[in-house]
Amino acid sequence: MITTRYMFFSGKGGVGKTSVACATAIHLAEAGRRVLLVSTDPASNLDDVFETRIHQQATDIFGIESLKVMNLDPEEAARTYREDLLANYRDLLPEDVLRSMEEQLSGACTVEIAAFSLFTHLLTDANLVEEYDHIVFDTAPTGHTLRLLALPKAWSGFLGESTHGTSCIGPLAGLQEQKEQYEQAVAVLVDSAQTSLILVSKPDTFALLEAARASKDLMSLGMDHQQLIVNSILTTNGEDAIAVILQNQQKDALDKMPARLAQLPRLSLPLLPIPPSSLSGLGCLASYLFGSDSLEADYISLPLTLNQVDDGDYIKKSEIPSGLSPIIDELSNHPHSVIMVMGKGGVGKTTIATAIALALAEQGYPVHLSTTDPAAHLSLVLSGAENTIGYNLTTSRIDPSFEVSAYRQEVLATVGAPLNEEALALLNEDLASPCTEEIAVFRAFARIVSKLDNSFVILDTAPTGHTLLLLDNTLAYHRQIEQSSGEIPDEVRQLLPRLRDPNLTRVLLVTLAQATPVLEAARLQDDLIRAGITPFYWVFNQTWNGVPTSDPVLTSLANEEQPWIEKVVHTLARKTVYIPWKPVIPRGIAGLAGLL
Repeated sequence: MITTRYMFFSGKGGVGKTSVACATAIHLAEAGRRVLLVSTDPASNLDDVFETRIHQQATDIFGIESLKVMNLDPEEAARTYREDLLANYRDLLPEDVLRSMEEQLSGACTVEIAAFSLFTHLLTDANLVEEYDHIVFDTAPTGHTLRLLALPKAWSGFLGESTHGTSCIGPLAGLQEQKEQYEQAVAVLVDSAQTSLILVSKPDTFALLEAARASKDLMSLGMDHQQLIVNSILTTNGEDAIAVILQNQQKDALDKMPARLAQLPRLSLPLLPIPPSSLSGLGCLASYLFGSDSLEADYISLPLTLNQVDDGDYIKKSEIPSGLSPIIDELSNHPHSVIMVMGKGGVGKTTIATAIALALAEQGYPVHLSTTDPAAHLSLVLSGAENTIGYNLTTSRIDPSFEVSAYRQEVLATVGAPLNEEALALLNEDLASPCTEEIAVFRAFARIVSKLDNSFVILDTAPTGHTLLLLDNTLAYHRQIEQSSGEIPDEVRQLLPRLRDPNLTRVLLVTLAQATPVLEAARLQDDLIRAGITPFYWVFNQTWNGVPTSDPVLTSLANEEQPWIEKVVHTLARKTVYIPWKPVIPRGIAGLAGLL
């Protein structure tokens, strides 16, 4: 794998970005390089990987002398940013003016720009260049990474065009001072001698499509220095039926890989018998990344028919229900609910949400299925099934570009109508800032939840960290929307009470039976409970428990799952179901019915 000073690992949730980034950082550090590993994901799990409390300052890792690790905490960054800016005015302005400024700086825009300032600092600080040979970024899932990487250009352009000295995040003085830093960050990101963009995927259709979309968008930003890592490829001798089916599915996905990805330099990594969530497992992964082991990517497809798999051989190691039917039965007793399907990226939220929506629609209930996930794979999972169900099922996707355009037009037509030329120019300036997208998307989220009156509303949410920010910012957006448009829509006012009402909202936590997704779901559950929302069910998806396989890798993975299943059943969840890995890919009516 090609290494540069700055290395960004990006991809769909659950493809192994953190594992690959950590393995890379550890290998470089053990080779004597000075390495800083940084997570830009609000739902970072570096603490779990290194069994160390990771802070916003560089944290030493026991036993790896040349490695330091940090988490970019958006909320802490916002607090620091806000206080640093206000400190310049505390002895100069009256208390009521300071309170007004503090209110201006309390919205989601401040969170974004503060975290972004830390990010650009890591790319441009001369002291860090002297201190570290490599800075490795373990990024948030793809859509949010693209937004992060686009921000230097967006904010630099916005500040260059701003003439009024104020914006949706308050006085611009603190930002104007950093304009040169933002421009320098753009130069670093597009310099192939300094920066590598590593797209991580699994041999899975959805993951590869998202990687191709990311590749295209990054190239549009001038970042064409990309590499592709395909993670978790299974090799088998052909003796185990399940292993052969999985291998053939993976080969089919790779054969149909978008041409954009096929042209990139590619490295293939194996499906390991133990999830690489420990230092020893990461060391094993590093041996494949840096060439001491090898993996033949172009394996041969093996013939197999599905009737060779005997469902009767499934062994259920935990006394919990298999399939989604118990959830469907309980939901049928409470029509007209909001169902939020949440969890770490890559655990199968879209598939679970779609299967539940189809089952309820087939029972005659009106259902609206929507996604707040930038990846938005609903149409691929449905595969035309919505046409079979008919009018009972409607679908939608929150499209940020559409929502931003509609929001700007609304504000200009209402707030902007009576303004003079100078005031209108200032309003247009506010609406041109990157913060506008967050406000517009949030309003769309609230609008979809308001459809509750006459149907089930099922929300396939974005990966955990982004969803938490969305929920946490509910009250902040009340203030932000009030500042931008002068009024708060009824659906926004009603959103938080609806989410907190157990008779109206039911949250499903979807996870894999592995350390990282379980621990992340547990943290999400804690946050939801603090917000007054108690999860309804936990769903273990794609378990190797209950699958009739003798393949040594898959059997080992099933054994590794068992402690996490028991932990959830006995200590975390009120109710739990599990869904074994299926030999038929869960898409369309037939595939999704297999999950019930």
